[in-house]
Order: sequence, then structure tokens, then C-alpha cells
Amino acid sequence: MLGDAAIDPLPALRRTVASIDAIKAFPCGEAGSLRLGLPALDAALLGGLALGAVHDLSPAAPLQFGAAAGFAFALAARIPSDKQVLWIQTDFAALESGTPYGPGIDLLGLPLHRLLTLRVARVLDVLWAMEEALKSRAVAVVLAELPEDAADLTASRRLSLAARAGGGLGLLLRQRPCPLPSAAITRWKIAAAPSMPDRFGGLGHTAFDLSLSRNRRGRCGRWIVSWNHEKRIFVPQALSLDMAEAARDRPDDARQLARAG
Repeated sequence: MLGDAAIDPLPALRRTVASIDAIKAFPCGEAGSLRLGLPALDAALLGGLALGAVHDLSPAAPLQFGAAAGFAFALAARIPSDKQVLWIQTDFAALESGTPYGPGIDLLGLPLHRLLTLRVARVLDVLWAMEEALKSRAVAVVLAELPEDAADLTASRRLSLAARAGGGLGLLLRQRPCPLPSAAITRWKIAAAPSMPDRFGGLGHTAFDLSLSRNRRGRCGRWIVSWNHEKRIFVPQALSLDMAEAARDRPDDARQLARAG
């Protein structure tokens, strides 16, 4: 008999590391959560989008960047605070994808007096500025536009620690779907969805097709929602989904996505 010394300690070590990763490595701190107002989506996020954390937003296709940016600004508009919202992008990104349109942002529900914009020369400057801004308690949301190959695992960990210290919401807005691993609490793929006409047959509210492809706090899924800019709430437009298992150490794309219809 070899006794207790022959017992393989590796499974126990793996369980210990997994518990540390789930509880301490990616916490939302004491900042709480931002409820999105949809019971199924908030339940998947264990109460809402974690504050004091970083979230990764990507367009579902190259031409859907505007939808991803619109969703990011809608999230910022939902935060019940007079603190500032900071948008960061490079000079090249401003030429390629454009800059926020003030009257449009205001009509989306985010007052212009809360919006600050910062233009920098390099992607590294975007990461530095985002990290420093996330540490500040005066900033409620930091939105940073980045190429898909920026903000690797190390950089996203630094941003997550900064967000935890400041308690704000960090949104990494990718120009294209990102293949890199990330320390972000959630990863989203976003596209525009057809809106429902108003009662006069005119244009309805902005609609989003949201795919939550990675969620460290719960399950993944897909939702079709519209944004009521007057009440600053998300409304289910067409919702029929199956939920995927909670994301742990697995590929960013959920093994099972819901089908909306």
C-alpha cells in the first residue's frame, strides 16, 4: 500500500484554482450591477451588467459597428448618475469609423453635458487613457474604441483591476470581432435588428440583436431588444432563446446560442 502519499493532488488543486478564478480573479467588487430591465437577461447576468468591471463589445459583422457603439451608449445612458462618460479613440479610428454625433447621442438618452471625448495618436495611448480613467471615481463609464487585435489578456487584466478600483463601467468597443482571450466579465456580439413601427407606421425605436457569447457570472444567450430612449429602458422585441451553460475555461463562442424568432 502506498498510503495517502499516492493520492493524486492535481484534481484538488484544479478545483482550488477554479474557485479562486471565479471568486477573486474576475470580481465585480462592491460596485454592484447595472440592471438592463429584461428579467431573462438580468437573470443570466446574475442581477445585471457588473459594474467595477470590463465588458467586451464587438460588432457581429464589420458593418455593424454602429450598432455596437449604439448599444454601448445606451448602457451608459442607463446609469443613474451625473458622473462623466468618457469616449476614447485614435485619430485613425475617427477617420475610419467616425466620431459620436452630439445631437444623436443626446436623442439616444445620454445628455451631452455628461459626455467627454478624447482623441489620441496610438492604440497604446487608448489603453493607457482607459486604465487611468477607470481608476477615477469621477467617471461612470469609459468607452474605448479598439482594433480587434488590441487589448490582449494582460492588458484586459490591467483594465479589469483599474475598473475594480474605480467602481465604474469599462466597455471595450472592438472595431471587428475579437479572436484574442480576454479578462472581460462578458463578451457580446451586437448587430442591428429591424425595429417595430410606431402606431403611425413610422420609424420605431432602435433595436439590437444581442448575442452574449461569454459570461463569467452565468449563462449565455441571444436577445432581440429595442431601446426606448425616452424612458432609457430596453424592451424585449422578439424573444425566444435557449440558454447555454456558464462560461468558464472554454472558447469565447458559446457552444449553444439561442435562436430568436
